[in-house]
Amino acid sequence: MNTSAGMGLKMGKATRDAFGDALLDLGKQNPRVVALDGDLCNSTKTEIFGKEFPDRFFNVGIAESNLVSMAGGLASCGKIPFVASFAAFMMCNAYDQLRMSVAFPNLNVKVVGSHGGISIGEDGPSQMAIEDVALACALPNFTVVVPADEVATHAAVPALAEHVGPTYMRVGRPKVPIVYGNGCDFSLGKANVLRDGGDVAIIANGLMVAVAVEAAEALRQRGIEARVIDMHTVKPIDGDVLLAAAKETKGLVVAEEHGHYGGLGSVVSQFVVEHHPCPVRHVNVGDQFAESGDPQGLFEKYGLTAADVIRAAQSLA
Repeated sequence: MNTSAGMGLKMGKATRDAFGDALLDLGKQNPRVVALDGDLCNSTKTEIFGKEFPDRFFNVGIAESNLVSMAGGLASCGKIPFVASFAAFMMCNAYDQLRMSVAFPNLNVKVVGSHGGISIGEDGPSQMAIEDVALACALPNFTVVVPADEVATHAAVPALAEHVGPTYMRVGRPKVPIVYGNGCDFSLGKANVLRDGGDVAIIANGLMVAVAVEAAEALRQRGIEARVIDMHTVKPIDGDVLLAAAKETKGLVVAEEHGHYGGLGSVVSQFVVEHHPCPVRHVNVGDQFAESGDPQGLFEKYGLTAADVIRAAQSLA
């Protein structure tokens, strides 16, 4: 999909590819890191790690519940397991194991959901995770991350490994524009403000960050200065950056490749209601499943384009 039109951002790798590269680098540095996959290693890109470290790689097969339980066992023995599958399969098929074998004992398991959102396109709704972030956020003890591009993903992987406790990271299938052209300061729970603006604030994560940057450029041409915030960590949310945006602008637009309930928009809304009520507009898939189709066409049909972000921002400014 071409989310970079009009922005001048260079197209980069898919975040799933960046995850595979970063996991290999991490494995070279830390012998405690192991990887597990549910027979999708060529798609999740854990095969890069597996080829280099076959004795630290476990293909569990199409059995996500066993996949997660094994990861919990390895974590209880002092390993740092990165467990990967498609986000829809991981979060929906193995939720009880994530709850009781990882979250409840607070084990150091790093869960990676690949092919998140509707941008997988033609694979259709059975494989489109539109509820994964909500499910992950509902698990006590979990840290939840959705990086914007390959640079942020490469920075997120070692940060997740360093963090002690269960984590969930969503990565995607399509290539996405490089937002962090000069490198990325990545800290869990700390949002990155990509541009300043006092009229509205656009809060996004994942590939919607590039869409937000595009929208902000177009809004500037219309006399509206939009602050763009990459809220890569959904849980714990960066309250300081969010509170400043709520106080210093006329309202917030939250853009995410996710369903309407339980994701970034819900977390942001809950925070501002409790700390500084302000108008909030939501750009997301809505309370519906998407159909199979061309990714860009799906983004247009389900309202995830820069034009949709612009309309939401204009309604506040």
